[in-house]
Amino acid sequence: MVKSASSPSSSPVTITVSSGGIRSMGLTSPVPRASVSNSQNSPLSSRGNRRASSGGKYYSMSEETTPEEVNPEYVTYTVHIPPTPEHQSMSASQTCLTGDGESAGKPEMSFISGTIFTGGYNSVTRGHVIECTMEHTEPPVEAGIICGMRGCDEKAIQGKKSRRGLCECECGFKICQDCYLDCVGTGGGRCPGCKEPYKEVSDDDDEEDDVDEPRSEAEDQALPLPSMGEFKLDKRLSLVKSFKAQQNHPPDFDHARWLFETKGTYGYGNAVWPKDGYAVGSGSNGFEHPPDFGERSRRPLTRKVAVSAAILSPYRLLILLRLVSLGFFLTWRIRHPNRDAMWLWGMSTVCETWFAFSWLLDQLPKLCPVNRVTDLGVLKERFESPNLRNPKGRSDLPGIDVFVSTADPEKEPPLVTANTILSILAVDYPVEKLACYLSDDGGALLTFEALAETASFARIWVPFCRKHGIEPRNPEAYFGQKRDFLKNKVRLDFVRERRRVKREYDEFKVRINSLPESIRRRSDAYNANEELRAKKKQMEAGGTLSEVVKVPKATWMSDGSHWAGTWGSGETDHSRGDHAGIIQAMLAPPNVEPVYGAEADGGNLIDTTEVDIRLPMLVYVSREKRPGYDHNKKAGAMNALVRTSAIMSNGPFILNLDCDHYIHNSLALREGMCFMLDRGGDRICYVQFPQRFEGIDPNDRYANHNTVFFDVCMRALDGLQGPMYVGTGCIFRRTALYGFSPPRATEHHGCFGRRKIKLFLRRPKVTKKEEDEVVLPINEDQNDDDADIESLLLPKRFGNSNSLAASIPVAEYQGRLLQDMQGKGKQGRPAGSLAVPREPLDAATVAEAISVISCFYEDKTEWGKRVGWIYGSVTEDVVTGYRMHNRGWRSVYCVTKRDAFRGTAPINLTDRLHQVLRWATGSVEIFFSRNNALFASHRMKVLQRVAYFNVGMYPFTSLFLIVYCFLPAASLFSGQFIVQSLSVTFLVFLLAITITLCVLAILEIKWSGINLHDWWRNEQFWLIGGTSAHPAAVLQGLLKVIAGVEISFTLTSKSATPEDGEDEFADLYEVKWSFLMVPPITIIMVNMIAIAVGVARTLYSPYPQWSKLVGGVFFSFWVLCHLYPFAKGLMGRKGKVPTIVFVWSGLISIILSLLWVYISPPSGLQDYTKFQFP
Repeated sequence: MVKSASSPSSSPVTITVSSGGIRSMGLTSPVPRASVSNSQNSPLSSRGNRRASSGGKYYSMSEETTPEEVNPEYVTYTVHIPPTPEHQSMSASQTCLTGDGESAGKPEMSFISGTIFTGGYNSVTRGHVIECTMEHTEPPVEAGIICGMRGCDEKAIQGKKSRRGLCECECGFKICQDCYLDCVGTGGGRCPGCKEPYKEVSDDDDEEDDVDEPRSEAEDQALPLPSMGEFKLDKRLSLVKSFKAQQNHPPDFDHARWLFETKGTYGYGNAVWPKDGYAVGSGSNGFEHPPDFGERSRRPLTRKVAVSAAILSPYRLLILLRLVSLGFFLTWRIRHPNRDAMWLWGMSTVCETWFAFSWLLDQLPKLCPVNRVTDLGVLKERFESPNLRNPKGRSDLPGIDVFVSTADPEKEPPLVTANTILSILAVDYPVEKLACYLSDDGGALLTFEALAETASFARIWVPFCRKHGIEPRNPEAYFGQKRDFLKNKVRLDFVRERRRVKREYDEFKVRINSLPESIRRRSDAYNANEELRAKKKQMEAGGTLSEVVKVPKATWMSDGSHWAGTWGSGETDHSRGDHAGIIQAMLAPPNVEPVYGAEADGGNLIDTTEVDIRLPMLVYVSREKRPGYDHNKKAGAMNALVRTSAIMSNGPFILNLDCDHYIHNSLALREGMCFMLDRGGDRICYVQFPQRFEGIDPNDRYANHNTVFFDVCMRALDGLQGPMYVGTGCIFRRTALYGFSPPRATEHHGCFGRRKIKLFLRRPKVTKKEEDEVVLPINEDQNDDDADIESLLLPKRFGNSNSLAASIPVAEYQGRLLQDMQGKGKQGRPAGSLAVPREPLDAATVAEAISVISCFYEDKTEWGKRVGWIYGSVTEDVVTGYRMHNRGWRSVYCVTKRDAFRGTAPINLTDRLHQVLRWATGSVEIFFSRNNALFASHRMKVLQRVAYFNVGMYPFTSLFLIVYCFLPAASLFSGQFIVQSLSVTFLVFLLAITITLCVLAILEIKWSGINLHDWWRNEQFWLIGGTSAHPAAVLQGLLKVIAGVEISFTLTSKSATPEDGEDEFADLYEVKWSFLMVPPITIIMVNMIAIAVGVARTLYSPYPQWSKLVGGVFFSFWVLCHLYPFAKGLMGRKGKVPTIVFVWSGLISIILSLLWVYISPPSGLQDYTKFQFP
């Protein structure tokens, strides 16, 4: 029996719960899970027939048609939760819907963490229980005694009168005396339960100043604390000593309101200190203003450290000098052509002009480098210390959702992904504020079961890390360290527990490595059994044994059910591009209070009696894929995680990591949040961390560390509008990802953007909006028509999920700064507002999350266009960051003393070239799209535009670079040079340009902290990539723009951990042939032969021209020095030369020899070109 119920607040998706009996219940979905108040209009509070059932439970969702658009196709969803011995009746997560608000606050989550939810387009969405775990719930508190305000455990006052009115409202909401005074003073005099004004409170008290309007400097200063002679002592205000005072005072001074709405302070705790010691009546009225003991709590969380002027001033001066030198040099080159070789002069002049332009684009954004430091002590004191609004000292830090993406378990080993997940679960951040989501875009059972093993091992690894302060918290990296692991360890049980955990981790690795074979053998056994049963049915139906029975080769889970994702056989509905959506909460959301473990015994490897053993929420997500839909690669997977997390946890900040980038510094998240929560942090869209790599050869042959980009270019951009987003290791503000504009922005007009116009974009009336701008509605004025219009547009922008739309303002509110950190015209949240537990998961929530990862959800929405990660480029990271900067957001570069994240990089030459090819191809796509910085808005700084323009322009330098690399060989072959002769003027210009370049490199090394070796490796690989991958990227980009040829995406292989006895750098010596190697090999061969030809001709010439030989040999040697790492990579291990090198060498030598004989034939043979028959 299925019975659906409607609600006034119903959404386009309806969930129906039915059972085998005659009793049923209905509710609307989605449930506004992240609500900060118990709304009476919420489905949680709707009344209806909600009795428990004893059979299996079904949830069905149907997509209704809107009045504006009638869709003839109806999509049906059904969630089936089968009954188990532990779940004979409806779980508390549904029965809580039938009760009051108190029961809804703590529903039971027994089956959520053990149920895998699957679903998709025109398919059944099921909730299959694969494991049953019971959560320990706290004993219920007697109703009517404890205050109903979250975070407060004071005794409620029943039927008592306060000096400002009746405490208990008619709705029956229980509240204590202090919370009542806060509601009257700062809450508008409204009851937190029913939102109605208290009867004794006048309506005039509800009026508050508009926080959007900027205040004057005088209004923004701290209000003075009235003297003791001006107010009556409140019973909450303690004194240093007891005395009696006779003063006239205003009776309505509220200290809590004065404390949190101004910059005032009471000093230590809430004590008022007397003046001149303890003498009663001393001084004016006996008291003075209290000292500012809270100075540290208002200290900045971050500081900007400028580069020393002794380095930066000469650096800028040298840039100017080199620019002037280049100008004079190019002018001289144009005015003094080589009449003997105009073709050589013309090509060289054009190339040199382009190189000067490219250098200028690269150098201008480096004029304002900065460094930044954080203060974690201030962060802890401000957000994790007890105060009036947070008496228990619970963490007031906002939540963070961590995204980890993987696509192919063959190229991205599950053990690498598992270590990344373990480092996230063990990070030093409030457990209840953290949630980890793994996106498996391949839908592989191997990844799913590896994550389940990881969740099991985390129960041992995470408490061990917390107890002993382990760094890094990646077990593979920790146990693989070659330093003394006993350093700074003082606990006597450390060695014993480390030995046990190490043995357990070795067994964990064996289990992970054996999963592929285990899945294969299990699937073969189940498939064989299915074939036998099919044969038996065929025989019973009268068939013969000769008839072939087709049984799909399924992939089976350990409980004997079909895997909903990708099968090894690639059957319909179970292939890499055709499978249902899957969500599995491996670890349920933890309790808000710490949970301590037990002593070490047979079941516990370590003693956790003093360690919090809670684990953050861990969720496996595989979005639905169907043929005919563009899934947009990694960007589409990240957007699916954004929507899923918004419904399940809705953290206001998001950290995204690649599967091979683990957290190397457990305090990295706290350091990033210092920037987000500091003064002015509401304008920051993301905090980018530098990428650091492990497993790189000591010489860094192919510049894999990329230190010049991460330590020079990114630091320099941090002094402008902020660094670019580089795809991983980045903390986002969720509202910035949603495409909203910052609360304030600055437009730059005039020459070089000197004329600035400041905009306040979150006022009720916005006078000017850009075309690509969405203003986040701040619904403080209930009569604001503009806010209502913006709210109505949200479903069209974000899809038809009401739960997703309802989570947006909640995420914005939770990401605000504290009220005492706000300046003029800014929004803020009160302290302690986030020190409340999250709403637990239930089946309706997970079912709603399944719907938002369906393949058709993004149709007719702005996902990928303006919302989330932007589609249309293989480098979606740069485009996404560019869109945020273009709206006026700022970003910050966070360089920590201990590397925040570490990952792996391809050390093989071919893999490295393909990686650079993908980056360059994305840059070409950016150049030919509307994301070109030439079309940037006025909210982006001029030098920031130059930096983004250079991102799209740099691949085109390769066309001129290839020509210039062949010019020395052409000069040696022809006996000419780019200039008429090596004059003193040419040599002086060349010397000046070279010296200024070298000095600039030295100064960059000084202020960035890199070394000369890193700088030279970067220069070498710039030429290697510019002659191999970059030209191919330009060709692919032109083909896409002109002919519409789509660009293929090659997933970069992640190197697995080498086994004992294996060479750590084996991939470095492996030679894999690629067409990208053809241009560099040709350049090397041509220049080597040209040097030999030039030297031989000069030696045997009756009139040798040594100046032209020296010039040609010098530039050829310059080319060969830059290509030396490439040539060394072709040699493989121990100087072994692959056959292809000899083939190309011989072929090129023969062609050049014939060409030379044709151009300059031997004397006495004039008819060598004529062919005659004998």
